[in-house]
Amino acid sequence: MTSTSFEAPPDGGSMIRLTEVLHRSVKLRQRRFEMLPLRGQGAPFTEPHARNPSDTLPPSELADLISSMSVIGLLEPVLAEEIVVDGQAPTIRLVTGERRLRAMRWGAVNRPENPHFQALPAVVCPGPLSEEERHMWRFVENFAREPLRPGEQAAALLYQRCAILVGKLLKAGKPVPQEVYAIPDPAERFLALEKIRGTDSSCAAPWSEVLDRLGLQLNERKAGELVRAFRALPRDLTEEMDEAAIRLNTRIRFAELRNGRAQAAEGIWAALKSSKRLHLLPTAVNVGLEEPELGPEEIITEAEERQEAANAGRRAKLSRVLTHAEDQEETDEGDEAGVPAAAAADAVAEIAELGRPMQPAAPAEAAAEAMPADTAPNRPAVEPDTIRAALDGIRGLLAEVRAGREIARYDRGSLRLALRELHDHLEGATVDGATDHDATTEGSEAA
Repeated sequence: MTSTSFEAPPDGGSMIRLTEVLHRSVKLRQRRFEMLPLRGQGAPFTEPHARNPSDTLPPSELADLISSMSVIGLLEPVLAEEIVVDGQAPTIRLVTGERRLRAMRWGAVNRPENPHFQALPAVVCPGPLSEEERHMWRFVENFAREPLRPGEQAAALLYQRCAILVGKLLKAGKPVPQEVYAIPDPAERFLALEKIRGTDSSCAAPWSEVLDRLGLQLNERKAGELVRAFRALPRDLTEEMDEAAIRLNTRIRFAELRNGRAQAAEGIWAALKSSKRLHLLPTAVNVGLEEPELGPEEIITEAEERQEAANAGRRAKLSRVLTHAEDQEETDEGDEAGVPAAAAADAVAEIAELGRPMQPAAPAEAAAEAMPADTAPNRPAVEPDTIRAALDGIRGLLAEVRAGREIARYDRGSLRLALRELHDHLEGATVDGATDHDATTEGSEAA
């Protein structure tokens, strides 16, 4: 094989750059998507290359592939080239995807009722392709199996949508000019193809068809958002955001800011990127949209202050939980149950206390003096299902702790806060004049 520039990935190994390299080949950029028949006229053929593929690829080696195809279909189209000989009908020759073709043929013969084996998804190019063009396509195919970042995923979606649209236009007798094939940007090429389509709805390439063809677990709204952000941002900026793992929602908001305040948006990005503070970008974009009078430096300063305030609030909330937990933490060296942490034993003791008979209560007169009349209104009872669910949860927790498992530090604090409030309710409550002692004893007997 002749060594060419196609043998190495383009700048940074980006899928966007990689797909742009495909446009150096006039034939590859004229590729279209088609569903090819598996038998008869128009079916692809293979060249044995000094071996018999049917002998080297027995069905047993294709079992997993056939099983997958029978359920979800063929997700990665094969590559084929259209060979035109004067005076003869065009023929389709397979370039890559021999195992996929063999598996599909086996399914068509042995599982004819399965809709996934009715036709072969293929990317078809005018042939014959050179060895370097074949090599480049194989390289792209392998590279495309890597997880794609948002910008790359948007580009791939658009390229696939263009391929489907080209196939439908050609079938409908609408020629696609060479200058349209030569457009490297997928968004611009799609717009050019849409102009050729006009109002012919039979040639449309809806997102539902694109996503189904790619087998992506992605809804149409998310696909539209990916492409919207891709169209709105320059390609080099999209690649930089891919490298920095900027989330899709932040990209959409940044594009909105850039649309109205391009200088401010560019200043914010440059400053945060150079200072390695891109974690501030979501907050900075929000500030820029909310306060249009601020410049880039003022926006970043305000974003830092908001971020710090938010962090301080989280720290304060966390410290309150920790303080409550630490204030209540006690040790129990004589614990014979073998609970891993003393604090966990304390929490279990408080929970278990709810299920044990209490000490004899004070006389009713003393209880009445201790509680003002207006603090014990006749309130509706808690639903029995709620009580049962709470008791089931408590018993499950007790079983976990008795089995030797430890309650995490923050969970201990949360449990103590909840138990303290629940304990206050249980201590002060009366049920139809009966004391908690009577109610607890009845509950223990019933259990």
